[in-house]
Formats: sequence, C-alpha cells, structure tokens
Amino acid sequence: MSKNPIIQKFENEQMKKSIPEFRVGDTLRVHTRIIEEGGKERLQMFTGTVIARKGDGVSETISLHRVAYGEGMERVVYLHSPLIAKLELVKKGRVRRSKLYYLRGTSGKAAKVKGRYEVEKDTPQEDVQPQSDA
Repeated sequence: MSKNPIIQKFENEQMKKSIPEFRVGDTLRVHTRIIEEGGKERLQMFTGTVIARKGDGVSETISLHRVAYGEGMERVVYLHSPLIAKLELVKKGRVRRSKLYYLRGTSGKAAKVKGRYEVEKDTPQEDVQPQSDA
C-alpha cells in the first residue's frame, strides 16, 4: 500500500541526508541537542550498540544499548529527528541476528559483539616487479 503523494513529498523534505550506513551490532555515537533554560543549546553524546532498527522513512528508529557503571541503559532514537545533530559510526560489529535483545541481561564478555572487518574493493593491487641485481 503506497502513501499519498502529498504525504510522501512532505516526508522526503523532513528526512536527513547525512545518515551513515550502519547495521544492527554496530556501535554508534549520537549527538543530541539539549535545549536548556534561557534558550541555550548544548550537545549531549550517547554511545551504544545498536540492538534494534525499526520502521522506515521519517519514523525509523534505532535502539541503543550500553552498560555504564554496572547498569545497563537503553535509548530509543528517531533517526530523522531535528534534535539529532550528528550520527557517528564508531565501530562495526558482526552479528547473526536482526534484534539483539539478549544483550540486555548480560555483562562483561557475554555482552561483547565481535568486530566486522571489510576489505576495500575499490583499491586495485599494483603489480610490483622484482629488481634484478645484474
């Protein structure tokens, strides 16, 4: 079922263009604008592992999980919210599930996500000819 073209146009205007490509299992740093008294504005960072990604378009959300001072905390973030100043990809993770809710009750080594390393395909390998001593 497709959306009304007017609604689709409005949503496309609201969507952010500078969202990095990331997956579930990656570690993200989210810079959130906090508006204080007197109209002052500051940025607050939250770094956590992406445990879920839901929705699409303007209403897409991610759930971030981290353990700080022995307590697990979770934060749900709207990706296209105007309060999100910046998203940074800190580390790529390798997982085999789309939802990592099992990380909620774990701590220590059990809460660790393996790293994902990708080989760059755009860089061609140059042939190096061995030099002769003659």
